[in-house]
Amino acid sequence: MLNSIPVWHDRRRFLSDSATGLGGIALAWMLNQERAAGAEAKPKPHFPAKAKRVIHVFSPGGVSHVDTFNHRPELDKADGKKLEGKGELDTFFGFPGVLRKSFYKFRQHGQCGAWVSELFPHLSKCVDDIAFLHAMVTKSPSHQPACFQMQSGFTLAGFPCLGAWLSYGLGRENDNLPTYVVLPDPRGLVNGGTANWSNGFLPAEHQGTLFNMSLPEPVSHLVTPATVKPEARLAGLKLVNDLNTDYAVQDPLDTSLSARVRSYELAAKMQASIPEAMNMENETAKTKQMYGLEDPVVGPTARNFLLARRLIERGVRFVQIYNGGALGSPRINWDAHENLRDNHDRQGQLLDQPCAALLQDLKQRGLLKDTLVIWSSEFGRTPFTQGANGLGRDHHQHCFTSWMAGAGVKPGIRYGSSDELGYKPGEHPTTVYDFHATILHLLGLDHERLTFPHNGIQRRLTDVHGNVIRAVLA
Repeated sequence: MLNSIPVWHDRRRFLSDSATGLGGIALAWMLNQERAAGAEAKPKPHFPAKAKRVIHVFSPGGVSHVDTFNHRPELDKADGKKLEGKGELDTFFGFPGVLRKSFYKFRQHGQCGAWVSELFPHLSKCVDDIAFLHAMVTKSPSHQPACFQMQSGFTLAGFPCLGAWLSYGLGRENDNLPTYVVLPDPRGLVNGGTANWSNGFLPAEHQGTLFNMSLPEPVSHLVTPATVKPEARLAGLKLVNDLNTDYAVQDPLDTSLSARVRSYELAAKMQASIPEAMNMENETAKTKQMYGLEDPVVGPTARNFLLARRLIERGVRFVQIYNGGALGSPRINWDAHENLRDNHDRQGQLLDQPCAALLQDLKQRGLLKDTLVIWSSEFGRTPFTQGANGLGRDHHQHCFTSWMAGAGVKPGIRYGSSDELGYKPGEHPTTVYDFHATILHLLGLDHERLTFPHNGIQRRLTDVHGNVIRAVLA
């Protein structure tokens, strides 16, 4: 039941666990070696930042731009015809069908007059705070490489993702919580799993920390089992510390060790901070209703969106919300090959109300002015059907829509456009590199100066590409 608090959230049990776990023993000695060498200086931005923190809502599977935020009246007129004059059609599965008008009706909303489909009755009320990017392009039409590029700028696994770069470039705002938190879809992890929030070749401390609200223990291995006696726990930690110290002397360049040592200290603090952050009992009934917490369908997802607000209030710098689970099952992600209407109805319901509530909640609390909210999928979907008689659409990397709102973003604008049918960019094509460069810029970081040496190359999030999208900056 959504109204009940899991046992893991119970304050009394938590304090008892802390007394006999990491929080109740002296862990300061585990950091003696590191502190003796002197505390590391906190990183500083390259220039004054507009945003202090980021919430990234990621909808994996491929959201159809022509059925959500990119209204194409010419597509209505061309319904049922073959797409011609664009050269050989580029599809993932190789079965281009006929042009199909949007499965949803579009209307203009807000003072800015942005077009939004009926799929999003709640988000449509937020358009005056949003900057839409209608000509996004990416490299791959395959889910996993495209997911990796949206997260890390590269289509291969092993590169640091955006949250890790921000952690590395700006450091920690709060000593009691991770800098980078990942909130997975309650229905399952995204394709590629932990590679989507990897630190890559950056120091290991910058990887994302998974908070899985669907589990009895949302942060794995944080609570000490009741069967473990305090003296046994202390002896085990002392042994680990001795081994770590010996290893650190032998290999001082191994960042995984220092990250592990830091994780012990952070874990001790998290035993107090995490249950408090996750306990939503003190949220008002109005707030819970706004997010949809009591709705049996929307509720589990809504908890992630509300938790994101609570985490950034407590100093978490980057929170990533996954709106869609494991790929290969269109019932839990946006991969609408067979029946787009059925798929997007289901996924849209889980995005619309909680995401709109997040924007409204941040705004009314004064947090939107220094919090950047971004939404993206890995690619869009073709304006034509998959197969001549199909009811779905194929993967489409050549043109799709993303948006951003909040700190430093010009509200209520549309940047770039697709061609008349939503097949390829018309004006101002925007790459993932441009998207990332702009996000870093809003946080006071120059994407060309934020680098890390790896295999003889000064690597960066944007590789050797990317331009800040000046037109969307306030």
